[in-house]
Amino acid sequence: MIDRNWGKEYIGEMVAFCAGLVFALGLGISGMLRPGKVIAFLDIFGDWDYSLALVMIGAILVAFVGLSWAHQQDHALNGAAFPPEPRSQISKRLIVGAVLFGCGWGLSGFCPGPAVVSLVTLSLKPIVFVLAMLIGMVVIDLAFPKK
Repeated sequence: MIDRNWGKEYIGEMVAFCAGLVFALGLGISGMLRPGKVIAFLDIFGDWDYSLALVMIGAILVAFVGLSWAHQQDHALNGAAFPPEPRSQISKRLIVGAVLFGCGWGLSGFCPGPAVVSLVTLSLKPIVFVLAMLIGMVVIDLAFPKK
């Protein structure tokens, strides 16, 4: 007889795995794993490549539909309670983080998601980027402790 409860305790991890897989496939198919494509998007006064804007618009639309549906539910798909709404005040930590994120993105052409996905290529650039990103995360946590 099949146990119908088998695996239910791992539903959150399975949903996260599937979401990550869809994200990685989307990045690959859209070309967003290529830093040159991202840098071309940021070059608005040169040979601007608007395709990243289309990817962003698509992501915003999907997120809007998903979040609209989720706000009508009592709990998450895995049965857990939804986390509390994040605070939306602008802080020194947020501004420093946004500036550093923008600098890293513009200089490397990688943002964190594509960089992590690009690790599977075993190319040196994404490996160095992710290591530097992790070091930066530790430094920021030390410099700006969470309250």
